[in-house]
Amino acid sequence: MTRREYPVFRKLNANETIAILARNHVARVAYTFHDRVDIEPISYVFAGGAIYMRTSPGSKLATLAHMPWVAFEVDEVDGPFDWRSVVVYGTVYLLHEDGSPTERTTYRFAVEQLRALVRHALEGDDPTPARRVLVRLQPGELTGREARTTAHADKAVPRRRASTHPE
Repeated sequence: MTRREYPVFRKLNANETIAILARNHVARVAYTFHDRVDIEPISYVFAGGAIYMRTSPGSKLATLAHMPWVAFEVDEVDGPFDWRSVVVYGTVYLLHEDGSPTERTTYRFAVEQLRALVRHALEGDDPTPARRVLVRLQPGELTGREARTTAHADKAVPRRRASTHPE
């Protein structure tokens, strides 16, 4: 006789939440303007307690200039009842290559982190040259949840290999 497996749900602790952000590189960012909510996939790097992303100029940036608050979600899915999910609520800031010494330092740090993901980012061999705008998401709140079937409930969460595909 086959034993039925039931999901077990739990809240992730801060270290587990940060580990998920650090080992993944593709997420979704949700933002709102007036009566519309948009959500888009985006590649990212989590470093120094912040999330760094690249995007193209366009309506998303115009919207974020007026309403810089976003939700950002990363998922690891192994099955319908075996998954981990992290949601970050925070404020986005456009990064500039020129400006104050602090702004220039933050921009250079972001470029360095993003090049760890996409080696030629913002260079001549950039695979996504239109994505030249850098954004920092400063987390205000991090939450994480997990579901595991009872067969997996006593096992350690598997370490998934992070995707290296750029946005």
